[in-house]
Amino acid sequence: MSRSTALADRADLATRLLLAIAAVAGVGAATAWAVGASVGPRLFHEHLLRAAETGESPTEHAERAYAAASAVSLSIALVTALITSAGVSILIARRIRRSLAPFAWAAQQVAGGERNVVVRPPGIGPEFDRVAQTFTAMAAELSHVEDTRTQMLADLAHEMRTPLAVIAAYLEAIADGVEPPDERAIRTMQDQVARLTRLSADVALVTSAEEGRLTLDRSTIDIDRVVRDAVAQASSRLSEHGVSLDLVSTPGLVADADKDRIGQVLTNLLENARQHTPRGGAVHVSAASDGELIRVTVGDNGEGIAPQDLPRVFDRFFRADAARDRARGGSGIGLSIARAIAIAHGGTLVATSPGLGMGATFSVTLPRAPSSLPRPAGD
Repeated sequence: MSRSTALADRADLATRLLLAIAAVAGVGAATAWAVGASVGPRLFHEHLLRAAETGESPTEHAERAYAAASAVSLSIALVTALITSAGVSILIARRIRRSLAPFAWAAQQVAGGERNVVVRPPGIGPEFDRVAQTFTAMAAELSHVEDTRTQMLADLAHEMRTPLAVIAAYLEAIADGVEPPDERAIRTMQDQVARLTRLSADVALVTSAEEGRLTLDRSTIDIDRVVRDAVAQASSRLSEHGVSLDLVSTPGLVADADKDRIGQVLTNLLENARQHTPRGGAVHVSAASDGELIRVTVGDNGEGIAPQDLPRVFDRFFRADAARDRARGGSGIGLSIARAIAIAHGGTLVATSPGLGMGATFSVTLPRAPSSLPRPAGD
């Protein structure tokens, strides 16, 4: 590829149009010069000869020769420029039309339900190339969203099937007289109804948070106190499970946040750690200042997360081991809820893990309240 070709490929559409206009103007100017150079001397010569023959004023004939040469040169130059402009316009229009054709085809494919659509960069300019890349990325994202939605509906149906089946079995047994409507049967059905209620509430919560409709009751809160409360509530369950729990926290971590929602994030992370840490394991919680952020981490030395599963660990209903995780209970969207709440506060939630069997760490970052930030020296 030559240097000029490479430069042309990198030129944007505006540059190409300016070059086309400059080419048309250049053709017109060159034509005017060429015609003037070839026609002008001959006209001047003829007029000077006529002036000598007729005795008329040479100045008058020179002016006529100049006017005639100018008119001929400009007329031919204008016609040439118009023809060149029309030709360049047709070429550019055809090039743009050919470049837009793949976009129209891709849009029709996406509208028809096809998601694996790839639009190759047309090479007419970086703007069109960026549109092609963005369109391809959008189609891939739509495909991912559709796959996630399908999987989510399937998982949601699976989550609902078990408690509904238990309730239906008990009701049928009671109706047939096989099972007495005693306290144990009623408690079992109440537990399944509560499970369905929690599932419904969790799905509604994560949907509202991801769509930006989550209502937050913000106030100035002490994150150290919120973390300690969450640890205190989870300590008994972890102890019953044979998992030790330790906390290292820094006082004075003030944030503008919803106390209950942040507590919910920590509760979900601690429950996730309990579920994935075997008996004899340990969970470590820390809270500290990180510049203008507050960082809270919940780490364990449990099952860990495979590298290929890390990008999906916050997806709704995602389970690396579906059979084992469903046996533990829960809705399967606790981590999704935790991340959605963190993002709604202007923070983040990320997961890291060295690999399977090597534990995992979840880090929550929240912006510190402006009043709690250290002031620059001299203020």
